[in-house]
Amino acid sequence: MKTITVLSRKGGSGKTTLAVNLATMAFLAGHKVLLADMDPQRSASDALRARQEPGPALAEITAGKLFMTKSNAMREDYDFLFIDTPAAPEADVAQAVNVADFCLVAGRPSFLDLAPIVRTAEAVRRLGKGGLVVLNQAHTNRPEVAPVAFPEIMEALRFCGLPLAPHGLRSREAFQKAMAHGRCVVEQEPGSPAARDLERLWAHLEAQVSGLGETPMRTVLTA
Repeated sequence: MKTITVLSRKGGSGKTTLAVNLATMAFLAGHKVLLADMDPQRSASDALRARQEPGPALAEITAGKLFMTKSNAMREDYDFLFIDTPAAPEADVAQAVNVADFCLVAGRPSFLDLAPIVRTAEAVRRLGKGGLVVLNQAHTNRPEVAPVAFPEIMEALRFCGLPLAPHGLRSREAFQKAMAHGRCVVEQEPGSPAARDLERLWAHLEAQVSGLGETPMRTVLTA
């Protein structure tokens, strides 16, 4: 089983949208998937409960139940465990990073998001984990898959401690429509630019985690 933690220290980064869409993509690829919602706002739970079709299993948990949730998922032969984290407290987020095989740091390509992205990426590396920075909600008409409005942000992210995913998600209404029905954009608007963005991101993520070994769980987790 591969455990993927999605995190951000800044609200409004699209973290939950990323977690739900990727978990659903994994499910559509034929995997047995569990999405653990650690965020007290329970936005991921609200989205999946609106789903009419079979989809990822859902677990509403706190940090204290994370170890047991992963143990149960491994025993039940899940292929993927996605963890949607809260922005705070840091100790809870650190616990989710510690049990992860791979981390996704979500952030928008804006100057106000740059510092939270860098701090989050540094925390992931400090805890000895690998992962990617995924740019989300990019506002641009450029045709590239992972556009960035400011070249200075790209330059700064080169030194944040984690590589930048070559594919990100642009700001599109399709994501909001899909979330309202607990679906990913590939289901909601197949063949659309939003769907292509997500398909490329999922393909890259799946390739990144396919060769990873399992990470031993720790009973004592620190920030």
